[in-house]
Amino acid sequence: MVTQYKLLLHTLVLFTITVHPSRPVCVDVPSETEAVLGRAMKLTCISCMKREEVTAKTRVDWYYMPKIEENSRLDKTHIYVFEDFIAKALDGPFKGRLTWNGSQDLQDVSIQVLNVTYNDSGVYECHILREFKFGFFQPSLFVIKNITLTVKEKATQDTAAIYSEIMMYVLLVFLTLWLLVEMVYCYRKISKSDEQAQDTATNYLAIPSEQKENPAAPVSE
Repeated sequence: MVTQYKLLLHTLVLFTITVHPSRPVCVDVPSETEAVLGRAMKLTCISCMKREEVTAKTRVDWYYMPKIEENSRLDKTHIYVFEDFIAKALDGPFKGRLTWNGSQDLQDVSIQVLNVTYNDSGVYECHILREFKFGFFQPSLFVIKNITLTVKEKATQDTAAIYSEIMMYVLLVFLTLWLLVEMVYCYRKISKSDEQAQDTATNYLAIPSEQKENPAAPVSE
């Protein structure tokens, strides 16, 4: 018994040590590319850090390029900057319509465009500069991600989302029916057990007192 108790205690300690330092997992997902006129739109930009225990100074710059014709001059506008945990929307067509929508650990450096207009269609560039700190050695990492945004009057119906919603309702109905069947089965089983117990008690009461005291005695007629 003592050995089992010690084994259980060691297992709990090992589980605590293993689970406690865990952190949320970073998943690099692409951004949505369709915005609805007049609504808010999140421009998702995620850059996962391979080693979370390493500290890094992060600077994020967002640029916007309208849709241009072929062979025309590229017109890139600097619209947003985030550095030293200070976010700033720069002067331009998005002034007052950009908000920070990133995470505290700066692996998600997304922004949100408020009150989307047709003129917001175009290409958005997310520039991420990280300067890591390894004592005297300070390497850097530079990442660029592009998002091509299209503004529509109405949201496009997602076929996969519709199928998922239908499957969710089907599963809900199936689970409800299964629960009802289980309840009926349990109710019938309990009722049958009560009937058997009641029959046993009735038969016991019908036995003469002499036979109750001496089960081996013959039943008197």
